[in-house]
Amino acid sequence: MKTRPIYLDYNGTTPLDPHVISAMRPYIEEEFGNPSSSHWYGIEPKRAVIKARRQVADLLNCTPDEIVFTSGGTESNNHAILGAVFASGKTPGHVVTSQVEHPAVLEVCRRLERLGHQVTYVPVDGSGMVDPGDVEAAIRPHTVLITIMHANNEVGTIQPIREIASIAGDRGIVFHTDAAQSIGKIPTDVNDLGMDLLSVAGHKLYAPKGIGALYLRKGIQLEPFMLGASQEVGRRAGTENVAWIVGLGKACEIARENLQANMAHLRQTRDLLHQGLGARLGDIMRLNGHREQRLPNTLSVSFRGIEANRILEEIGLDVAASAGAACHSDHVEVSHVLQAMKVPLEWAKGTIRLSTGRMTTVDEIARATEIVANAVTALASQ
Repeated sequence: MKTRPIYLDYNGTTPLDPHVISAMRPYIEEEFGNPSSSHWYGIEPKRAVIKARRQVADLLNCTPDEIVFTSGGTESNNHAILGAVFASGKTPGHVVTSQVEHPAVLEVCRRLERLGHQVTYVPVDGSGMVDPGDVEAAIRPHTVLITIMHANNEVGTIQPIREIASIAGDRGIVFHTDAAQSIGKIPTDVNDLGMDLLSVAGHKLYAPKGIGALYLRKGIQLEPFMLGASQEVGRRAGTENVAWIVGLGKACEIARENLQANMAHLRQTRDLLHQGLGARLGDIMRLNGHREQRLPNTLSVSFRGIEANRILEEIGLDVAASAGAACHSDHVEVSHVLQAMKVPLEWAKGTIRLSTGRMTTVDEIARATEIVANAVTALASQ
């Protein structure tokens, strides 16, 4: 039987950590009670939710009462952005964001524009990095929120969050960051970084899909996003998804305990892959993203004159990766991130993202390097 492809799309989603599965199992099989119930069946589920909240808070270095459980990163972003703008009471309110945000931020901003609010989309440089000076220059008297991602999901560039947080704080503006890609890969101490709101996505962290969290600094007011009963201290209605919350908590505990070792492993596998491809492919390959300020696991590379979907077709049975562009019969769809970075079309259309994870082995990297290099070489000769 043919082996499964080597998985190099950890930025897309992660497999569940076996310890996460073990922690969740009792709350799937036995402890089914509602944690809001006052009777015996609610006791253990309530304790589990309290423990998980503390585990998430420990990873972010905040207090448990600053954590709100959500259905994932998308809900956390929606809650943070819409909640901050609506709670400000300003009509129109003004938001500052960047051109390279995830759609879970950009689409929310576009919704706000349709509702009569104003949004400024600051540019990035060729490495995908925001200039804090551009953020500062974009601020208006009615700016109520700045939302800039911690690290980019496509090219891995880490943004200057501390500087932007300082700018926001000096002006009394709420600052939110989408940290879906950075949690568990680099330090995410909210007090060190200085943000007011931070989004967490469980499935990027070896926890299940459908669970996330929002860090909400004490004193920050948000308009409620989910209306109903009084769960999450009235901040997010809906019966708690106990098993999934437990899984997120355990994943955060593992990430905190092993952060430095995981960072080293991710960097090793990413760099081996980059070096191996570079040695084979030379000047027909270029790196996207910042060379130093980049997630340790993320490798976005472009191949001149080759279509990304052709590469993925060639390697698809052997290596799982994602594309930065989609080529059709009459046009090429290049990602908004590569467009914002002004990557030339001859390079951008041949962009793939390879992202390693905790389970990636050095042997897998060696085999993947050979597979990708052979595919690109064959396509380049056609």
